[in-house]
Amino acid sequence: MLAKILMMVVFIAAVVAIGLRTRNSAGSVEGFVLGGRNVGPWLSAFAYGTSYFSAVIFVGYAGQFGWKYGISATWIGVGNAFIGSLLAWVVLGRRTRLMTHRLGSATMPQFFGTRYGSEALRVASAAIIFVFLIPYTASVYNGLSRLFEMAFGIDYTVCIIGMAVVTCIYVVLGGYMATVVNDFVQGIVMLVGILAIIGAVLGDNGGFMAAYTSLSQIPVEGSEMSGPLAAFLGPDPLNLLGVVVLTSLGTWGLPQMVGKFYAIKSDEAVKQGAIISTFFAVIVAGGSYFLGGFGRLYADQIAFNPETGAPVYDSVVPSMLSTLPDLLIGLVIVLVLSASMSTLSSLVLTSSSTLTIDLIKGHLVKDMNEKRQLVTMRMLLVAFVVLSAGIALWQYTSPVNFIAQLMGISWGALAGAFLGPFLWGLYSNRISRAAVWASFIVGVGLTTANMFIGFIASPVNAGAIAMLLSLLVVPLVSAFTPAVPFELDPPAEPRAL
Repeated sequence: MLAKILMMVVFIAAVVAIGLRTRNSAGSVEGFVLGGRNVGPWLSAFAYGTSYFSAVIFVGYAGQFGWKYGISATWIGVGNAFIGSLLAWVVLGRRTRLMTHRLGSATMPQFFGTRYGSEALRVASAAIIFVFLIPYTASVYNGLSRLFEMAFGIDYTVCIIGMAVVTCIYVVLGGYMATVVNDFVQGIVMLVGILAIIGAVLGDNGGFMAAYTSLSQIPVEGSEMSGPLAAFLGPDPLNLLGVVVLTSLGTWGLPQMVGKFYAIKSDEAVKQGAIISTFFAVIVAGGSYFLGGFGRLYADQIAFNPETGAPVYDSVVPSMLSTLPDLLIGLVIVLVLSASMSTLSSLVLTSSSTLTIDLIKGHLVKDMNEKRQLVTMRMLLVAFVVLSAGIALWQYTSPVNFIAQLMGISWGALAGAFLGPFLWGLYSNRISRAAVWASFIVGVGLTTANMFIGFIASPVNAGAIAMLLSLLVVPLVSAFTPAVPFELDPPAEPRAL
């Protein structure tokens, strides 16, 4: 226990110290939101990866999809690495950096408003971000509860409040630079932790071949396959594909993810960052889902819903880790805390900057100088951390599952609304405002309607379909409506924020 507490204290002290060290970089709006657009490849790549993979992935998704699909869940991590990371950097990285710099865009709504010449699109996209990003932010806390109870016997409430306070301190102090430097440190912890945990769990089951053989002997309800959990594509390849699409293609349209390309300093840094980010994703995402694939070996230890008899997926990974040595459990706690804090910091920074720059400035407050914008962003950042923590606490103690459902569709709604307009807006000058509105309606409408009506059985598949439709709807509607006049590559000077 002393070793675990000491690891926690050292970790918290380090992240706060980084916030203090980077506070001088947060003296302007561009510095606070984008680090002065001068962030190198290593920091950018680790910031991208740690924002991508939170406790939601390590505890929730790895446990749920590992239980359902066995070892084939590793394909989700492979998709995350090569579609969600490598291909995203190659297709979006350089183009996003150049276009947002030229347009003077610090947020995704600001990009939509300037690129398509519509203040209404800017306000609408900011509202979508606020509605769907805050509940997702709340879900980041959920992966910590069982792990902290297992390791320290600490109440969930104390865990949430502590994490919220520490994250608030370093992001308010140093803004984007505090976030990316901490992401780099936290990313290293995640890399080391994942590899150590996989080795320990496999060792606990007699090594890889013994664990794999045991997994192959477990039947799956509704599957006629022999050894489905050890099969190449698992017992349910079609739904597995839906998860790959949602969790991989989704990053292309999420504001907190593409924002990393706004801040990177050069084209060369984009090329280097693509390689680093892919390596990080292979280890962290691939490792997490690979680990979760062995979850059924612990079927006698996990929790089950007493009413439905269904497994409680959030208990799968904690049960796998409960038999590890104390020092490794301490490393797991720091790993999950790192993953959660890095994602939380990125989400609240995105929310506060979007609300300040795209909704309050010029709409609610006509004359808003830079100092006032910084104060407002810091105040909203604190408010969003408090709000997300409050939602997480309320959902933990409430039988109401609406918030949990909203969290589950947030990726689909956000990426379903934004993916098509953002990607096509970078590469085509034939896109219309009507097409952007159509994508917003399809992305938010499909995923939200499905939450209440349930015409698509899996919300994951609904989100994946919304993203693919966004890519198709934008060029299709643009073919029949007038395009917004726009030069993709004029020799213009970058605008000021």
